Order: sequence, then C-alpha cells, then structure tokens
Amino acid sequence: MAQALAHRGPDDSGVLRCGVNGPVLAHRRLSIIDLSPAGHQPMTSASGRYVITFNGEVFNFAALRKELERAGKAPPWRGSSDTEVMLAAIEAWGLEPAVGRFIGMFAFALWDGQEQRLHLVRDRVGIKPLYWSKVERGLGFGSELKALRRLPGFVTRINRVALAGFLRANCVPGEASIFEETRRVLPGTFLTFSAPTAAPTTTRYWDAVGVARASLAEPFQGTEREAIEQLDSLLRDAVKLRLVSDVPLGAFLSGGIDSSTVVALMQVQSEIPVHTFSIENETADFDEGTAARAVARHLNTHHTSLKITARDALDVIPRLPMMYDEPFADSSQIPTFLVAQLARRDVTVVLSGDGGDEYFGGYMRHQWGPRLWQAERLLPGPARRALSSLITARSPGAWDALFEKLGGVMPAPRLPGIRLHKAASVLSADSPEAMHAILSSHWLPSEHALSDQPLPMGLPIEPLVRGGGAGVAEEMMIRDTIQYLPDDILTKVDRATMAVSLEAREPLLDHRLFAFAWRLPSHLRIRGGTGKWILRQVLARYVPPEILSSSKMGFGIPLGAWLRGPLRDWAEGLLAPSRLREHGFNVPLIRARWDELLHGQRPWEYHLWDILMFQAWSEAQAQVGESQASFFSPSP
Repeated sequence: MAQALAHRGPDDSGVLRCGVNGPVLAHRRLSIIDLSPAGHQPMTSASGRYVITFNGEVFNFAALRKELERAGKAPPWRGSSDTEVMLAAIEAWGLEPAVGRFIGMFAFALWDGQEQRLHLVRDRVGIKPLYWSKVERGLGFGSELKALRRLPGFVTRINRVALAGFLRANCVPGEASIFEETRRVLPGTFLTFSAPTAAPTTTRYWDAVGVARASLAEPFQGTEREAIEQLDSLLRDAVKLRLVSDVPLGAFLSGGIDSSTVVALMQVQSEIPVHTFSIENETADFDEGTAARAVARHLNTHHTSLKITARDALDVIPRLPMMYDEPFADSSQIPTFLVAQLARRDVTVVLSGDGGDEYFGGYMRHQWGPRLWQAERLLPGPARRALSSLITARSPGAWDALFEKLGGVMPAPRLPGIRLHKAASVLSADSPEAMHAILSSHWLPSEHALSDQPLPMGLPIEPLVRGGGAGVAEEMMIRDTIQYLPDDILTKVDRATMAVSLEAREPLLDHRLFAFAWRLPSHLRIRGGTGKWILRQVLARYVPPEILSSSKMGFGIPLGAWLRGPLRDWAEGLLAPSRLREHGFNVPLIRARWDELLHGQRPWEYHLWDILMFQAWSEAQAQVGESQASFFSPSP
C-alpha cells in the first residue's frame, strides 16, 4: 500500500505495527519541514500513547510549539517538524481542541494506544484526501484509492449512484467513492473506530455552513477602507505562514486576480525573487501567458512558462485514470498537471490561488445568478419555456456569429452562445438552489445519460444560508465551497501536484479568511456584476489592474477543437456503442451528441469528456485488476 503512494512521498518511508492488537501504519514522506530523520513517520508521541501517519502541513506549528512551552506542556523535543508539534498538542489538549488550533491542510491517522481507538482526520475544507474501506480482514485507509486497491478482498464493484453523481458534477461528489464499499472522510470531520469491524463515530469539528451563518450574524461594521486593510493583513499572514519550508518554494501564476494576489504578497515578504510558473496555450483564446508575464515583470519574479499543444494533451491523457484513481473530468486537469511538472523541475512546494472564487464570488453564477433569478420570477412558466425554446433553437455557434456582427454596437461576453444556452437551461428552476444545481451541472437528470440510474441534483434544495442575512449569490458561494471546491478543484490540484511529488499550498483557503469573508456585506464581494471586488482592491496596492488577465481561463484548453482533431480517434474508440452499452450509458443520446460536436452544431465537449474519462478510467482499472489478481494469487 505504501509503495503505491511512493509518488506522494519519494524521500522516506516507514511502517509501524501499533502493539499486538493495533493497526499497522505506513507512511511515504515528502520531506518539507525538518529534513532530518527526526521527522520520520509513522511517529510516536513522547509518552508513547499516540502514533500518527500524517499527510500535509500545519503551518502555525512554530506558534503552537511556543504556546506549549509557555504552558509547560512541551515534551523534550526530538526535532523541529510540525508532526512532532501536532502530537504534543494532541497530548496536551486532546484531539478536537488541538485540531481546532491547527492552521493548515492535513489528513492523518492517529492511533490512541490508551483508548485503543483509531481516528481518521481531514482538514476543514478538504485540501488533502483521505479514503477508508471495509475489507474482508478489517479496515483499510489511505490518501488515494490505489493504495486501498492493494488490500486483499477490496471491493471493486462500481457505485452506480456515485457514477450518476460524477456525470452531473464531472467528479465523484460527497462522501461516496466510485467503489461501493469505500468512502471519503468529509472535510472538517474525523472518524473514530473502536474496532476494525465496528462502524465509526463521526465528529464534525468545523462546518462551513455553521461558520458562514455565525459570521453573517456578526457583520463587519467598519468602513470599506478598513475592510480592505483587514483583508490585506489576513492575506499577508496566510501567505507568510505558507512560506515556511526547508526546500525550494515557488508559485503558480496565471495572471488572474487570485494567483496574482498570492504572488504579490509572497514577493513583498521575500528577500529574493519568487519563482513563478505558468502555462501558455498555442490557441490564443485559451492563452494567459501574456498576462502572467506582465504580472511577473511588474513584481520582478523569476518566471518560467511552458506553451502546451495538443500533442502535450495526448501524452498526458493515458496517465489521467491512474493519476486520479476515480473518474475525474475537469479538463483543466491536463494543464494543471503540466504546470506542476514544470514547477517540480525547480521547486518542491508551490503556492496557488485556489479559493478566491468560492470565498469572494468569483464565478459567473455568483455574479449573474441573482439577476437571472429576479428576471425569471417576472415571467410565468409558459413564457419561460417559450423563451428557453427560442434561445436553444439557435446553436451556440450561430449566437456567437450574431454577437460578432453586433460587435460594433454592443460588447459581447466571451463564448456568448454557450452562456445563452446555459441561461436557457435554468428557466425551469423554481428556486435559487435549483438554479445553482443546474448552473453547476454537466449532465442533467432530464437527459437520462445512464439507462439504469437517475442523476442526482447534488446538495439538498433547501437553503443553506439564504434568508439569514444572505442572498442568492451567497447561497451559491456556500454550495460551491462545500462541494465543488473539495470534490473538483482541490482533488484536481492535489492529484496533479502529488503525481510529480510537488506540494501545493492554498493561502486563500485559510479558515480565518473564510470567516472574515462571510462577515463582509455582499457589495464588498460582488459589485456591478463583477466578483472579488475587495480582493481586487487589495491586489491594486501591488499590481496595476490593467496588466491583469481580463478573461480568466483557469488553465483552460480548447477541448472541442482537440476532440474534433488530434483526439478524435481516441475518443471514437471509447464512444463505440458496444463500450457505452457495457456500462449502461444511453447509447443513442451520447452518439448523437458526439455527432453534433464533430459537425460543430453543439458544444458538447465537456459532457462528452465526462463519458470519455469514465471509459478511460474503467479500462485502466480492468488492467489494474488483472495485475493485482496475479499479485495476490498463491504461487504454484
């Protein structure tokens, strides 16, 4: 199991049996803090009561160490790692109070020898992954499914409900995994097992919805200037904490608001130029290289960029199924892996800008969702359906052409046809929550992509924060924070970076920033139809707004053009009717959409990427199953 995760920790490894009746813990180490043998894991606490195997970083470990020393609760220190401080904090304060003090990203297993209990703990927002599974000989757990698959008796039956959720969300959402008997530890949660065959008890130590509601109940009372000052201070501290490293460190830079803010605050706190990395695209509509270079020049960073081509995508695609372990279809996984691979040549740690969109209203649905909902409420049902039909009667390409003709009269948004079709799809929504479910979905339940399984609509339709001092935009933001962020964005970044043994840190996901953002009035997050207003004001102190990317792509790729061109043969093979039928897909529907994509009639590339990624994953899993069947077979 540990060997299967060697890419996550190439520097050291360890295995430890915890007493006669305890678990066997294994660890693969990517050495970041305290490179000496004193940081070796699994690590036992000073008293011998606890044993930990830990993935991630606790960034405020130095402050916690001093706090323990001042309180007279510090053990004789053996080294300078954050892992040792975590164990001392848990011994001094108990598990839940200690975890509540941690600022960081973490997934760890903790054995309590005194209580004979195993705890599986995951960080607040789900930056680091943690799976667990019941198998014939007890309980297994690990950072990735490829480790669990090494367990004899691991159940590989596909969870059809999870597959349906994947088609809707382009990632497996929530607590489930793609395998029936395997689950994920949810963000902000720890599970406690009293025996390997017993059901766990669940403790929720941090809840995004609860924190958002509490913050809304205590709104920020200062001026706009004071809010900007406070956010600047919080951001500086969040970035500063994540600059602690005993190995080379850099940052991803796209030229957008989020990554530019992180890099700017890194550079003002660094005595040497920060090493930044970006991706350029041979297709101009998807290229952010110019903006990234402009920001890098202004901040005087040491910048490295890589121009990707369709050939690069072809080379990466065969690696994706085993890299992600589950079906995963956010197509920006390709350039994310490539920029991680680029960065790993020079550094072992990178900072990224993930979290700015979810915390500060950066997605189009946050900005236009309230307006769409208000407009929809003015129209009776028949009128909404008629308008929807009118919009979808014209293909996205035809709408694009029309807006191009009107270019001299009115400015056009990027990809107006696709956005109009998306807006048309929400005209059937009867609540803002239902509208968000549609706007954040790929395949919809009405499309019947699976022959035997209805597609879920995701999170419950009941409002989570709306009405308690929050509106439609805030409701959409909290929903993205608790599902889209951990299940898609953070999964993408973790697997892509860890595949090349690179640690990614996300300062914008600091839980103190989350609480502050939710105290802000809505107009400080979204103003004039534009998101991240207050974040932009902070960034404007360091980077002129005119040199930033005006149309953030988020490491996008020209997927439709590639599927019609260099990826066509590969896709055609995976979309063969016999292969689709094998997994219960709606063959006529999917083949029709493939045909429409090839002929430029409809932009179905992202829907079809979901199917393609599942098919490619399924083939890779079959090959893994064959090799592991041989591995576990007794010798003749």
